[in-house]
Amino acid sequence: MNKNVWRRLCRWAVGFWPQALVAGRQERLLGCLGAGIGLMVTEWVGRHALGAASPWFIAPMGASAVLLFAVPASPLAQPWSIIGGNAISALIGVACAQLLGDGGLAAAAAAALAIGVMFSLRCLHPPGGAVALTAVLGGPGVHALGFGFALYPVLVNSLSMAVLAIVFNNAARRRYPHHVPPPAQTHRTQDPPPTQRAGITRADLHAALAQGELLDVDEDDVQDVLSRAFQHAFERRYGQLRCADFMARDLVTVDADTPCAEAYRLLERHRIAALPVVTATGRLEGLVTLHDLIAAPLDTLPPLARSKAAVSQVMTTGVITAHEEDTIAALVPLFSDRGLHHVPVVNDEGILRGMMSQSDLVAALFHTRLRAVA
Repeated sequence: MNKNVWRRLCRWAVGFWPQALVAGRQERLLGCLGAGIGLMVTEWVGRHALGAASPWFIAPMGASAVLLFAVPASPLAQPWSIIGGNAISALIGVACAQLLGDGGLAAAAAAALAIGVMFSLRCLHPPGGAVALTAVLGGPGVHALGFGFALYPVLVNSLSMAVLAIVFNNAARRRYPHHVPPPAQTHRTQDPPPTQRAGITRADLHAALAQGELLDVDEDDVQDVLSRAFQHAFERRYGQLRCADFMARDLVTVDADTPCAEAYRLLERHRIAALPVVTATGRLEGLVTLHDLIAAPLDTLPPLARSKAAVSQVMTTGVITAHEEDTIAALVPLFSDRGLHHVPVVNDEGILRGMMSQSDLVAALFHTRLRAVA
């Protein structure tokens, strides 16, 4: 045999070896447990609807359970996919059985039409094809139900499985129904976040996915994975730069009882945009910014008392912080996508150690670039 042919044959054969499934032990256990609970419920419903356990019907429900509990992030595992996909496929299967009989032609037509309709209605669910076949080949018990088969047990079972998936997956702290939260539009404009204005954009991703075969992954998930991959690459390159190396240390601070008028004078005098609010021991309590002082809801205070209002009435609490040992790479999404201008840096005890601003981050990156060029 020609060596080139042999090499091609070997490369082709390697494709049969599956890729490793990236799933931790907890995820695997949750998938098994959720599927077991879901199938116990659907078997009970199916037994009451059909008079006996039907392997024709339990099979597609088993496939649905794998999707909903083992890969709940899949677009094919979302509630509308299982409810709409299974119910519509059942209706199509019953119609084909009544028009074409219960032979191979009706089964093939039912599966093909079900897939086409599920594509159109955005509820593609692989077990729906099995449900369509069940409606044709399920035997007298299924045929006797007619179109009622789509309502009970198919729709009832699909609704039960979807509700169980919502309860179980959220109890397990999985995001289900799965969606990627849209990036915060801090300035309420149409511009995408700064990290998405360069490199691979959402439009690029959509165009690339549209050119190839259907992938069992959501576009938002792909965008999120790419963003995290870029973040890891940035971390690999700039991971040696810590907040402690570039943060401002000589800070102007106030306590919670400082009058707003005094805080405003400090901001103006030092030409800064934020003041950390700390306790007597240095623990961070919040931030007060120029915006906080200007937009503060102090209209209820008498005019002469406004200048005496305490910072505690207007400061921002629950401030996002960084640790002094954090790398500056971890601050990039905070400044770019979250729209923050200042990030207080604290130690393990929550004591304020410094402040990182957008200017500090730019200076750190510029310093690194100069060193690389040198």
